[in-house]
Amino acid sequence: MKTYKKNYIGKGTQVPNMQIAKCTVKVSDMLKFKHEYEFEEYITFEVAKMQNPDKFGRDYTVYCTTREEVEDEKPAPKKRKSKTGVNADIPF
Repeated sequence: MKTYKKNYIGKGTQVPNMQIAKCTVKVSDMLKFKHEYEFEEYITFEVAKMQNPDKFGRDYTVYCTTREEVEDEKPAPKKRKSKTGVNADIPF
């Protein structure tokens, strides 16, 4: 099964009186997520407002999303009541 993982690479703050987020990202962290398209290199990242600022007052986070393959978890067996009123495992 494919899933998406957020790889956090930086943080930032809102510029006073403007709708701009000023963020700082370490270049070596960002370069881990570069990809090529038609012989050009790109980095796709997202900037999101955090629910609460961190201890340094930064209220935005920067992350790159990667798609990963993970193994499907086997569902737990269902339980049902038997005629005696005791739960019994039902194998799949």
